[in-house]
Amino acid sequence: MVFYPPPWVPKLPFDPPDSLTVGDFMRSEIHGRHPIAQSRNPFTCGLTGKTFAVTESHNRSDLMAKGLSKTMGWAPNVDLPWDKVVGVFAFNTIDYLGVLHAIHRVDGIATPANVAYSASELEHQLRSSGARALFTCEPVLGTALTAAKAVGIPEDKIFIMDVPQHTNKSSFKTVDDLIELGRSVPDLEPLKWVKGQGARQVAFLCYSSGTSGLPKAVMISHRNVIANIMQYCLFDTVAQKKYGVGTQVGLGLLPFSHIYGLVVIAHSGPWRGDEVVVLPKFDLDDYLRAIERFKINHVPVVPPIVVRMLNSKDVLKKYDLSSVRCLFTGAAPLGKETAEELQRVFPKLHVGQGYGLTESSTVVCATSEHDICTGTSGSLMPGTRIKVIGPDGKEITAYGERGELLAQGPSITLGYLNNEMATAEAFIWDEDGRWLRTGDEVIVTLAPSGYEHITIVDRLKELIKVKAHQVAPAELEAHLLTHPAVDDCAVIAVPHERDGEAPKAFVVRSPSVASRKDEDIVAEIVKYVQDHKAHYKWLKGGVEFIDAVPKSPSGKILRRLLRDKEREARRVKGAKL
Repeated sequence: MVFYPPPWVPKLPFDPPDSLTVGDFMRSEIHGRHPIAQSRNPFTCGLTGKTFAVTESHNRSDLMAKGLSKTMGWAPNVDLPWDKVVGVFAFNTIDYLGVLHAIHRVDGIATPANVAYSASELEHQLRSSGARALFTCEPVLGTALTAAKAVGIPEDKIFIMDVPQHTNKSSFKTVDDLIELGRSVPDLEPLKWVKGQGARQVAFLCYSSGTSGLPKAVMISHRNVIANIMQYCLFDTVAQKKYGVGTQVGLGLLPFSHIYGLVVIAHSGPWRGDEVVVLPKFDLDDYLRAIERFKINHVPVVPPIVVRMLNSKDVLKKYDLSSVRCLFTGAAPLGKETAEELQRVFPKLHVGQGYGLTESSTVVCATSEHDICTGTSGSLMPGTRIKVIGPDGKEITAYGERGELLAQGPSITLGYLNNEMATAEAFIWDEDGRWLRTGDEVIVTLAPSGYEHITIVDRLKELIKVKAHQVAPAELEAHLLTHPAVDDCAVIAVPHERDGEAPKAFVVRSPSVASRKDEDIVAEIVKYVQDHKAHYKWLKGGVEFIDAVPKSPSGKILRRLLRDKEREARRVKGAKL
């Protein structure tokens, strides 16, 4: 059975354009962009207040492209895009999007990289993508230089992006240097794209971490990004009309290197005329101060930030957060209990979440503010349809039955670079066309409103098999986070002699229980789960205290690191026995 968006979701008025770059789409009003003359400044620094108007931002990007073309010896219609791959390894800045679009203007491909990467991880991305140049910033320059040297990117092909509170002390060319150079060279000739080229040509190589092994390069076309911008913004119009929302101020905290920040925040916000207040990284006071100072209305974050807020209620009281209408989470599931607690702290707040993947060029489904069903990831985007496949390989047709989510739509990406096997496994064909196998277990339910909602249960590979039962780590984590002794937590499967597998919790203790004995806290946590959950969900694998739960910048728990830790501990224990 194929599931479609609810009837209230508007249909795409036309097929997403397939013959122009993302940057050109962002500037053109003929495809539905909010009128530029009525738009807010697209990006404002949340620390300094520095900002550029829409046309000034576009002009800076054009000049960057000219400077980049001159420096690299690249022309828009000469050589292949694969000869013009550029890495971007930097914190969020107000010029981040301009840099990406400058790369596209010379017919190149941008590969944004996670600033938390080590030199070896960045080296892998630069090498596998074939990057010829690199944009970076002072705080991570050392890592960038090590990786660039390893892959043969010369120092005159490394450019510095300005990050607030970090003075450029190096001799490398800066973005402003490229802009000044661009003022002195001839205009670039227009791109000579043929019809359909935007659907085939890669705009971004974004790396998907997966559950094991090295990250894979996802080939995201210009049309993929354009489609998801249209889908997400059109989806939002229903709630915006209901609540009288015009242009608004959104938060640009999540990394623009991550597909969530790249498409949902950095592209969709400005396209609908919004202002994005940019922060380079999370600091609780900077975050709250920016909300108060710029009267931010829409706050897209990840679940760990919500947990941090709930554990810092005294700090929240110091700031005026009344401007926030909607808090939206993604990249990892937000537990129902956590969402409900947030709602109790901020009764007027609309709390929603969305679901998507790098391979879907972000949003597959999301909560609409006019149809909130706490604990779900909302409804399907316009032009997206899904199937749910049960463990027996058959399509699920009933509500409430678990199965793997398969997605189809114009934002589903091209596949993995130089990895035909992974592409064949993830992107499959049947009589209904090409589908993305997400690897995520979901259920489809009817919300109280009567509309279908999608609930993400867990990664199929991460489900804990307890005899005939399956336990979702995310469910137990959400429950544990409601215990006053738990500041943060993660649950993994560990071997169990009788049950095959059993849940084990890694817990970060709350400061409020610092003086108590570990064994007393463990007993209390174990009993808390036994009192509220079915027996097969009990923590028979034990409870272990850790200083911090390993997570990606987007908030995903890195369970493989905990599994590695557990395997090593068992190996050492076995050796001692």
